[in-house]
Amino acid sequence: MSILFSPFKIGSFKFQNRFVRSATYEGMATKEGKVTEKLLKMYETLAKGEIGLIISGYMNVHPLGRAYQYQTNIYSDEFLPGLEKLAERVHENGGKIIFQIAHAGMQTKKKVINGDPIAPSGKIRNPTTLEKAKEASEDQIEEIITSFCEAASRCISAGADGMQLHAAHTYLLSQFLSPYFNRRDDKWGGSDEKRFRIFREIISRVKKDLPKEKLFLVKYNINDHVNDGVTPALAAKYGKWMKELGVDGLEASGGSGMFSFMNMCRGKVPAEEIIEFLEAWKKPVAKSMFKKLKGKFEFDFPYNVSDSKVVRKMLGDFPLILVGGMRKVADMESIISTNQADFVSLSRPFIREPFLVKNFRKGVSEVSCISCNRCLAAIESGLPTRCYVHRFPSKNEGIKLREEII
Repeated sequence: MSILFSPFKIGSFKFQNRFVRSATYEGMATKEGKVTEKLLKMYETLAKGEIGLIISGYMNVHPLGRAYQYQTNIYSDEFLPGLEKLAERVHENGGKIIFQIAHAGMQTKKKVINGDPIAPSGKIRNPTTLEKAKEASEDQIEEIITSFCEAASRCISAGADGMQLHAAHTYLLSQFLSPYFNRRDDKWGGSDEKRFRIFREIISRVKKDLPKEKLFLVKYNINDHVNDGVTPALAAKYGKWMKELGVDGLEASGGSGMFSFMNMCRGKVPAEEIIEFLEAWKKPVAKSMFKKLKGKFEFDFPYNVSDSKVVRKMLGDFPLILVGGMRKVADMESIISTNQADFVSLSRPFIREPFLVKNFRKGVSEVSCISCNRCLAAIESGLPTRCYVHRFPSKNEGIKLREEII
């Protein structure tokens, strides 16, 4: 039997195999952020696919922290009924699920949150929106910490098997960890220890009330791929501190949604598809930007492996999930058998093939996802996240797709 189908335990939490469905934005909530039947059906299908652990798309912990208009919210008890149905639907179909909780920080738009985005520092312009965030005040940081703790509690109340803090891809917690994005000189920035302070506060408070059987993970960048950002060496230090605070495991990723998004999800650059939905004034700039990116991010092997080795060396046998370009069974088996990670995490392949794990068990050796990244273009275009490899919709067709969700 392949090592990918060997069981693994983290505390009392037992995985039936080494596959993780990495958190993937779904774009299937209502405008108010509530769970829809389409969203439930998608997770029901994933649960039937025998994935060891499903991690939900990121759920917003604060009204100012919403990244997209159709993101699922978890910042209030009013969202609990739908979240309870989500956990229940997965469990009824044999799956295990933890909710990923996040705050977008500066990686959102004013029109999405009806206010000004906030960030550790207010001096950086978002290159995709051209907007500058406001520097978070001391009171706002305390409010953010509280919102993460309350969201973690709602994960448990909803019946999820645990939660994952999203600290990757330049969302707010990732911004705090990065020397490039966090330029503060108070107790929340200016040194590695101070930049990590918000994690120390959130993790220690959540751990106080977290049942032992529930899983507490963190997804974080092991390389920001921006100058003066998080490096593998710094990520290893942060990982060690999280381990000491009692986090159950880490998921290693990299790249920035704003400054290096193709380092986050490599493959083809979906330029035409994204440009199709942009406002007219943005199209010339976007065309110029995408022209510089084309052909530079193709891959033929999982692309976070070399950086993760630095983190693995520091953490030892502490549970590590590795995401990024998992396409061939042989490569995944090598990563697990050589102890480079304990789990392999996939996102885009499960969009195309929710029953992928079953297919691997039957002898399929490679995913059918070709990393065309049209699914990513869909996210930027306000469409539900699904595989669009054969055809990307027009604007009018996109409106109809959205109406189908609601």
